[in-house]
Amino acid sequence: MALGTSGPAYADDTRGNGGTTGGTQPDQDSGADSGSGTIGAHIRISQSKTGSSGSSSNATSSNANWKPPVCWYEPMYSPEEYEKFIKDAYGGAQKPAADYAKKRDEQKYHKGDDGLWWQVKFRNDTYTEACPVTTDNWEIFVPPADPQPDPNKLTPEILSELAYNSTKLPTPPVVLSPSADRLIVNLGTRVKFAGDFDRVWTTASIGYKGVAMAATTVATPVALKVDAGTADADPQTCTYDLVKGDGGYTVDSKDAGCNVTYRRSSGTGTYPFKASITWKVTWTDSADPDGPARQPALPDGLSTFEQNVTVKEIQSVNR
Repeated sequence: MALGTSGPAYADDTRGNGGTTGGTQPDQDSGADSGSGTIGAHIRISQSKTGSSGSSSNATSSNANWKPPVCWYEPMYSPEEYEKFIKDAYGGAQKPAADYAKKRDEQKYHKGDDGLWWQVKFRNDTYTEACPVTTDNWEIFVPPADPQPDPNKLTPEILSELAYNSTKLPTPPVVLSPSADRLIVNLGTRVKFAGDFDRVWTTASIGYKGVAMAATTVATPVALKVDAGTADADPQTCTYDLVKGDGGYTVDSKDAGCNVTYRRSSGTGTYPFKASITWKVTWTDSADPDGPARQPALPDGLSTFEQNVTVKEIQSVNR
């Protein structure tokens, strides 16, 4: 994938300490210089707080076939800067890199034309997935009025997918009573949802070389699913709807009909008890989480908590 002495530039994935609640676009030239990182050269990621429930993890897509973008074009150079980049990066290079540099020189780097050179960037540094951009077009020239936008050119939709892929969600704050190592056959196990948390939003934005755009994904918790980890439980699975309360989204499991009763001992092993939250994910084409939802829709997100439970059987003697 290398064309010369220099590969594509990267920069650090910068995460904010809190969410963005306003509707403003990112500042101009807010990107960092190129360096080692995981998301583009000038894309910035910020996320709202995930709540007080404790641990969090990257969102998992409910659609196993959904994949975030592998690569895309970002604005990088003015024509004059691009000429310097090519001459510095490809000076003394052999074929095919020399041919690439010659092609750009014959184009005069579009000096005197309005527009910018956009360069391919990758979501991570491993290159383990195929990028549809060919090495013949490591950079493309984009005029202000782009008549035929490249399908890999950065858009709010691509930013929304990058924001989704960077979203961290709180794991379900579930407490079992009795505790996980003291469950008893035929004794009801109360599943308590011990915590409130609110929706989570993540903004991916770019403001560089006069190009400013942003997208915000908003994850709203809608359901809690409990899986006892064995068919020898009544019920094996159940689902609670999550509702908006004063302190966030919660469920009252105290009076719910889904208290798990294990019908068989786990013996010398354990059962894999699991609780997962389903999050409805929408996105806006700005830094405002309350902006109008855009299409195409993103898949639901999942956050999961797992623990092994020990179920014992109490023996009694009748006289």
